[in-house]
Amino acid sequence: MSNKRFRDRFVVQPGESVSLERIDPAQRLSHQDKVAAEEEIEHYAQRLRELQYLLYAEGRRSLLICLQALDAGGKDGAIRHVLGYMNPQGCRVQAFKQPTPEEVDHDFLWRAHKAAPGRGEVTIFNRSHYEDVLVVRVHDLVRKEVWRTRYDAINAFERQLAANGTQIIKFYLHISPDQQLKRFKRRIDDPARWWKISESDYTERQFWPAYQAAYEEALSRCSTEHAPWYVIPSDHKWVRNLVISRIVVETLEELDMRFPEPRVDIEEVQRKYHAAMARKTEYEHK
Repeated sequence: MSNKRFRDRFVVQPGESVSLERIDPAQRLSHQDKVAAEEEIEHYAQRLRELQYLLYAEGRRSLLICLQALDAGGKDGAIRHVLGYMNPQGCRVQAFKQPTPEEVDHDFLWRAHKAAPGRGEVTIFNRSHYEDVLVVRVHDLVRKEVWRTRYDAINAFERQLAANGTQIIKFYLHISPDQQLKRFKRRIDDPARWWKISESDYTERQFWPAYQAAYEEALSRCSTEHAPWYVIPSDHKWVRNLVISRIVVETLEELDMRFPEPRVDIEEVQRKYHAAMARKTEYEHK
């Protein structure tokens, strides 16, 4: 019997040199279409809800999910359709946009560290601390000798989180240039999506090769045993949803989480409950 896990098909092994052009973003797994995959997607989504409840109840560990992608890659969709099954009481989404003046005054990991999940929590980074080796590199926002040192700093930061009980899962949502254009067209054709349109949607496309190179180096240098990167084929949204939910479920199941021991005498509580029910029945029959 093989010990190979589902997520091994998508993980970037530590030290592996990544070539995104060799990874098909339009993979369909073993399913022909969304309809054929719906039952499996629902199964893993429901299982994810159960595991998040267990994580919250146990209160010993936390989960950090990082989502990175080019424009229209599907980060919001992944959050809505997969991670939206989680109970919002123990789940939080943190968006990483242009740094505020306060954030600029600190080191580049400061805003990520303070947004990390506490024990029992799930935090989803919509973009993340990796922006500081991606967009800043592509647009020359800092000197090369500055961003080149950040890979080691990121690895140390994630190692520290893991040592404190945070399980880290990082997803790169891999789409093709053609698929990106199709999604831009849907935004143009749908007034409800016009708010998503920006000038950078098209101006950033000229930097596609530069972004691919930046992502490849980040994936290669920062995928570790305690904080792995996964390249998710995302041209088909249903494939993206299925793969992400299954990887998260598989990862959480391996934590072997347990419900904590009760803090009260259960037998005494049961006795009081039955006594209250008996009084209620006696009252109703008077």
